[in-house]
Amino acid sequence: MHGVEPLAVAQPPPQAQYARGGSALAVHIYGWLLLLPAAVLLVAFTHYPAVQTLIDSFYSTPRGRRGAVFVGLDNYQTMLADPVFWRALQNNVVYATSVIPLTIALALAMALLINGKIAGRPFLRLSFFTPTVLPMIAVANIWLFFYSPGYGLLDQILGLFDSSTHNWLGDEHTALGCLIAVAVWKDAGFFMIFYLAALQQISPQLAEAAALEGAGRWYFFRRVTFPLLMPTTLFVLVNAVINSFRLVDHIVVMTQGGPDNTTALLLFYIYEVGFKFWDTAYAATLTVVLLVLLACLALGQFLILDRRIHYQ
Repeated sequence: MHGVEPLAVAQPPPQAQYARGGSALAVHIYGWLLLLPAAVLLVAFTHYPAVQTLIDSFYSTPRGRRGAVFVGLDNYQTMLADPVFWRALQNNVVYATSVIPLTIALALAMALLINGKIAGRPFLRLSFFTPTVLPMIAVANIWLFFYSPGYGLLDQILGLFDSSTHNWLGDEHTALGCLIAVAVWKDAGFFMIFYLAALQQISPQLAEAAALEGAGRWYFFRRVTFPLLMPTTLFVLVNAVINSFRLVDHIVVMTQGGPDNTTALLLFYIYEVGFKFWDTAYAATLTVVLLVLLACLALGQFLILDRRIHYQ
């Protein structure tokens, strides 16, 4: 036995090693090629416009043969002295702080309702989700009829209680509230779908164990259901914040920012400055402020709420 030499491990030829290395490289190249169309679209329609908007905010608006001139922070100084900008920002804050909690609360309530065993559940799901698939222009026209003074649906209902007619969209005290109602009605059904999917992922054994311990429905929701829904709530909250700062269609159709800029939100003001007054440099400045504001809000949501999220 001492004269027997150990078997040598067969080594693959250099050509096979090169083939394996080449195939791994081909897989990486193939993967990047698959990502290339999406990456090109992302850069062309997201990153490049954002960078170009930031650059344009430091230049003047080109007029005819006169090209853009570097003006530094002049556009930002003009923005700080612009009373319409501050009014639009104030309106947007009121709009967001009203729409976001109302939309999330209504979406969660609807999801809890149709997740239970009730009669007509498929019809309710369809009814709750229908406003989501309607175009915002169509929704605005529908509610424009509801708010019409005298013959609108809202005045017709209030007329049954001997109430006088009211110009809902022409009154400074009610115009913004009318837009808030439209946004809540439109978006609640969309967010309901995410809550419904999350509720269906919760094990029914948790409810059975809580019932054996004598826990009530409100206690179970507060201590078990809602904490498990926090990842979905964070996702819904981020999207609700973005939606509250990017809607402009219903304002164009219903109020045009009036009366007296009461319903002029920040994005609507950017639209007016850029496409009505053709001041593209100042519109770029306002857009930069809006992007920074949204980025700070999203970052704050992730940093604050992520600590309270219980991932399954």
